[in-house]
Amino acid sequence: QLRLVESGGGLVQPGGSLRLSCAASGFNVDDYAIGWFRQAPGKERSGVSCISSRGDLTTYADSVKGRFTISRDNAKNTVYLQMNRLKPEDTAVYYCQADFACYYLTSGRPSPNNKFNSWGQGTQVTVSS
Repeated sequence: QLRLVESGGGLVQPGGSLRLSCAASGFNVDDYAIGWFRQAPGKERSGVSCISSRGDLTTYADSVKGRFTISRDNAKNTVYLQMNRLKPEDTAVYYCQADFACYYLTSGRPSPNNKFNSWGQGTQVTVSS
């Protein structure tokens, strides 16, 4: 069974940092692109960052560039999102998802043979003083 489990969220003050984890099971994270998404109350889910299967391409939403860093540990089969200088507007539930390429994850159009057709529970990030 293909599964992604998010963790690492919490309550942090503005300017603080958190590291989110996306643990994969049933597949190898270096076989797929992995993306981070977030959904704030009353808003649609949007893309935050993506790392390609080979790790040679990373993408970031303009709102997080320079503050967030995506990385991958193949030995732990986990993808991370290091979030620094957090702002109240970063408050959201954060999710990870996989597909064959970042193109599919960032475009919102899953690949024709996409095997990941559900979302996990996500992890809540709250930035507040």
